[in-house]
Order: sequence, then C-alpha cells, then structure tokens
Amino acid sequence: MKQRFIRARGLHFPSPVFSEFDYFDDAILHIDNGYVKRFDAAQLFFNDGLHEDACEHHPEMLLLPGLIDAHVHFPQVEIIASFGDQLLDWLQHYTFPAEAKFADEPYARAAAVEFVDLLLGHGTTTAFTYATSHRHSADVLFEAAYAKSMRLVTGKVMMDRNAPSDLVDSLATGKADSEYLIKKWHGRGRLGYAVTPRFAGTSTEQQLHSAADLAAAYPDIWVQTHLSENLAELDWLRSLHSDFLDYFSLYERAGLATPRSVFGHCIHLSDNELVRLAETGGIAAFCPSSNLFLGSGLFPLPAVRDKGIPIAIGTDVGAGTSLSMISTLGDAYRVCQLQRFSLDPLEAFYMATMGNARALHLDDRIGNFCAGKEADFVLLNPSRNPQVARRVNTCQQIRDELFCYMILGDERLIEQTSVSGDIQFQQEPV
Repeated sequence: MKQRFIRARGLHFPSPVFSEFDYFDDAILHIDNGYVKRFDAAQLFFNDGLHEDACEHHPEMLLLPGLIDAHVHFPQVEIIASFGDQLLDWLQHYTFPAEAKFADEPYARAAAVEFVDLLLGHGTTTAFTYATSHRHSADVLFEAAYAKSMRLVTGKVMMDRNAPSDLVDSLATGKADSEYLIKKWHGRGRLGYAVTPRFAGTSTEQQLHSAADLAAAYPDIWVQTHLSENLAELDWLRSLHSDFLDYFSLYERAGLATPRSVFGHCIHLSDNELVRLAETGGIAAFCPSSNLFLGSGLFPLPAVRDKGIPIAIGTDVGAGTSLSMISTLGDAYRVCQLQRFSLDPLEAFYMATMGNARALHLDDRIGNFCAGKEADFVLLNPSRNPQVARRVNTCQQIRDELFCYMILGDERLIEQTSVSGDIQFQQEPV
C-alpha cells in the first residue's frame, strides 16, 4: 500500500465557508493509496508515533489542495496573446482557424498531451475544458488525462451553424459523436463528460434541444456553454431570434438550464435572468483574465453571489492570458476592485479549490484535505520568484501571503503537483 507523508506549511478549507479554514505553520498530509488519510499539525503526528524521517519535508513551502479550472479551451493554447479584437471577431480571426487544425488527429493528440502537462505544470489538477467539434479532439484529450490519472471533464463542441464549414457538425453527428464519447469515457477513471454546445449563436435551437436530451438521458454528466459574455454578442443573438426574450431564455426553453450546467461568463445578465439562473441551480463561470483581455465587461461577483448562484472560476484560455489559476485570481481581484469590492485572498483561494469543487458538484471527491478525498495537491515555493520571496518574508498572516501570490505570482511558484498522491510535475532543482 503506497503511503506518503508531506510535511510543509499547509492550508485548506474544510467547510463551505471560506473564513473557516485550517492553516498550520507545520503540517503533515498523510496520503494512503491515492487518498487523503489525515491532514493535521505535524506535532500531533509525531505524538502518535510518526518518525520525522518518514516525511518529505518542505519547511518553506505552502501545501494547498490541487487547483481547479472551471472553464478552459484546450485547442486555444496557441492563440494566447493574439492582438486585438473583441469576442465575435476573435472567434473568426483566431479561434476558428486554430480549432480547424485539430481535424488532423496526430496534431490533436500531440496537443492534448502538451495541454495536460501544461495544466499540471500550472498546478491545475482538475479542469473543465472545451475540445473542438471533432470527435477525436475529445477522445485524445481523455486519453492524455487518463494516462496521468487526472480528474478532467470535457466534451466535443457542438456547433451546427455560423462557423466555417470545416468546423460545423450536424444535428445528427453532434448528438451521435457526443453519445459515443459519453459511453466511452464518462466515469472511466476520474473522467467526466460535459455536453458542450459552444453557445446559442453557433447552435440551432434544434441542436440545443438535442444537447438537453443527452443531458437528461445521462443525468450525471455536465453541460457547459457560454452565456452573456459580450454586448455585441447579445445584439447578434437578438437578430437571430425574432422571439428573443433574453439570452438565458434560449437555454431555458431548450432544457439546458440545470444544476449541472456551467455557463461561461454571465457578465451582462439582467436582474431577472440572475433570479432565474439561481432558481435553476445553474453555475456561473467567472473568467476574469479573458473578460479583461477581450474587453467584454466586469463579472458582477457580489450580485451573482448574493442571488445564491454557484460561482466557479476559470482561466478561459486562449482569450485568458495564462493557464495559471494563481494569476487568474489576481485578475479576479482587479475586476472586483473596479466595482468597489475587494476580493478577500482567502475567498479567492477557496474559490480555486473547495469553492470550485462545490460549485461543480465534485466536493465529495476533491477540493480539500478532508479524510477520504482524492489526494490532489500542490506545493508553492515562494523562493522560485525572488520578488515574491522577499514580499512573503514580511507577511504576518496567511491572508497576506496568499494576496502576494495572487498579485505577484504565477505558475513559476509551483514546485510540485501531485495527482491521486503521485507526483505528476516537479520543478528542476534550483
């Protein structure tokens, strides 16, 4: 039976309230066969007979649960930092040409392996990701994640209109390919499927209904799509639908407004839409880096939270500018500051761990170090960035240290990423 004892400074959020956290200046995480056995102060382990030599000791590092990315586009890594454009032009000029390359299966397979390794190198151990409209793009991504025992949810993009001919599917193939992938991959290892209509502008109403039929037939899968990201997008949708009530209604009447539906962005929803989103239990995916980069708008975090809508946070690469959830939290802080709301760094790191797990219905498996959880974790090493290290040395509280990481840090702080107790990424020695 494989066991590990990781000794470092440690933090996690054992409850749904971010202010109720456990932090130890000297902690031990006991992993037994891929699952958390115990997380506690080191001295209590030693009192119970554990010998110090049994521990992997990292006294200057911070141990955290693995980071969770709620919204990311696997085929868009190569278009990060592409100049100019807002959403609709961005799709035409950058997104669709990049995704067309995935028609080539060897290209898609190589990109999938690279993407999974990039996620792990950025400290992300769970991701909800969009593939392309090609069935094999999801197939190869599942293969790459499965090889690393990673928890990953993805889906083939469904898109039967308003896209280049080499990317559109059909009503029949969109459903058939999705069902094939569900049967092959959902529930295999730590993998899950999300029915993935890109958004209401690129799927006919018939395809949206077809996606809802799949979600109803397989009630433990997820739905992921985009909602109210950009004002020009809203105007375009009004022109497509003569009976347009509001954006959210397009998903409601199709049957896609469910508690397992992850709606990317949700920036420009009316008060009435927010109320209805809350009533359905749907999840709002906050993508601050992408929203800032494309100039889409500011996610109204306090208003969404006050309505009781679950909020998950994601990088939204490639419009998002980094796969690092740490730097994404810094952008979340900036978005909130522009709305005269200061995002507590403890809440931010809660969102990227236990908060995302809870919003995405995975908190029975991941998100913290409670006994029985899957042992996904990262070690942050402030010495990897001299500026961060110097600033952290002045911090008196863990809240201040986390804020330094959000504002000054990125993936370079990730010393080690472990999935199900096994190291899947390790920095080279300094």
